[in-house]
Amino acid sequence: MKTKTKGLIALIVVIVAAIYYYVTIPAINIHSTDTWGAVLFLIVIALIVKLFFYGFRNPAKIRISDLKESKILRAGVILLLVLGAVYFIGSILSSPIVNAKKYQKLMKVEQGNFTEDVEELSFDKIPLLDRDTAALLGDRKMGSMVDMVSQFEADDIYSQINYKDNPVRVTPLRYASVIKWFTNRSEGIPAYIRINMANQNTELVKLDKGMKYVNSEYFNRNIYRHLRFAHPTYIYGDLSFEIDDDGVPYWIAPVKKYNIGLFGGETIGKVVICNAITGETTTYKTTDVPEWVDRVYSADLLVNLFDYYGTLKHGFFNSVLSQKDCLKTTDGYNYLALDDDVWMYTGVTSVNGDQSNVGFVLSNQRTMETKYYECEGATEASAMSSAEGQVQNLKYSATFPLLLNISGEPTYFIALKDDAGLVKKYAMVNVQKYQIVAIGDSVSQCEDNYLNLLLSNGVKEEAKDDREIETITGEITKIAQAVIDGTSHYYLMIDGSEDIFDVSVVDYIDVVRCEAGQTVTMEYKKGEKADTVVSLKIK
Repeated sequence: MKTKTKGLIALIVVIVAAIYYYVTIPAINIHSTDTWGAVLFLIVIALIVKLFFYGFRNPAKIRISDLKESKILRAGVILLLVLGAVYFIGSILSSPIVNAKKYQKLMKVEQGNFTEDVEELSFDKIPLLDRDTAALLGDRKMGSMVDMVSQFEADDIYSQINYKDNPVRVTPLRYASVIKWFTNRSEGIPAYIRINMANQNTELVKLDKGMKYVNSEYFNRNIYRHLRFAHPTYIYGDLSFEIDDDGVPYWIAPVKKYNIGLFGGETIGKVVICNAITGETTTYKTTDVPEWVDRVYSADLLVNLFDYYGTLKHGFFNSVLSQKDCLKTTDGYNYLALDDDVWMYTGVTSVNGDQSNVGFVLSNQRTMETKYYECEGATEASAMSSAEGQVQNLKYSATFPLLLNISGEPTYFIALKDDAGLVKKYAMVNVQKYQIVAIGDSVSQCEDNYLNLLLSNGVKEEAKDDREIETITGEITKIAQAVIDGTSHYYLMIDGSEDIFDVSVVDYIDVVRCEAGQTVTMEYKKGEKADTVVSLKIK
């Protein structure tokens, strides 16, 4: 072949390789399957170009014997076969088939104590909404922003994080179309959406400077391409969008680490944090990640690691044949906010596919700390069916449960939504006794109904009130009235005391005669927020 033709073939391959790299942005790393795919693809392209030029020069004289004599074709085919064989052998040697013990030890799992590890949360800290409802609220918020809705739309990321000790979901805006990108790219994305998952408060947070590095960019400022050019050898996991304590938007890019062979034993080795406004990147070890970051390990990765831990205790073949002592996660997961971190929750069941759980797992998405809790009970799917059965006439659908500690009992908390995706009712299902199902129009009403069911079913006993009765006499300085669960209460403050005294009108009707300046004598029991009055005398 002439030198000119060889040069032209090389040029075509280089151009195709450059376009392929820019579009697909694979990591240049021997552990990356994308890298191997790219190399094999380019070899095939080179062979096709070679055949094209050979046929173009000799259209009437192409013979198999001539092709066999071509050194370039032979070398290309041999290289293709060798690389394919190395990839295949590497995949086998990296698999759980020959490395079951190593896979089983990728995740360290501790035994946990549910009542100690999972504290009872106040209702303003419980994420009542699921991701789909959050997306619905985000779209509605965008629809109300007449100055932005024609140019931007809400992205579908909705990362769940803890922000100032509150469970929230955040997502950036994105360009509504290519034309909208072209006309707005100089200023960038001007805002992101923040949704409080406990009270449904939805905010469009406007930025002083727009986000230039987002996933709706088309060229170098696309966040995936920007990160690839910054670190060509890093194999990135799933990116998440988060904000720091000051509300500054960042992209969290975990970098995969392969611990077994060429392609096996995936965990996270380091984390790249990229400022969405400036594009500045900083790389951290997993142990040094800032505390405001909530998602280093994706829920899917944590689930896979626990499945290895649960199924490979006695080797690979046991996991597919006799399946002795094999456990696996259930089909789904949710998130729980504990100690300013986000923990992934999922149930654990036996591999034989029965309708009961043997326990559940909590795994920290920042540190990978994982705890297993033995607790026999219903699967999440069974709990969802039980909740839907209580309102079957309304045809509400149940969201995937959230695991809560209610009065020391592991409890599935479920939102019930109508056909429009709006939350209409709430349900609580006891994990161990899933026939105990409470429904309520509000969370507090649902909890009251649930606690009553625990008492009536003998799961809990009425707590004994062993508080001492104290006495106070003094002049009323302040008085206020409120209705709690349909019952009127008066709240009194007495001269010389900082305490607030709670008087139920049902129990002490004379309290309606009280006015500021009157002297009263009360017997009471100390409480956290207000003292409970057990006798009242007006002088």
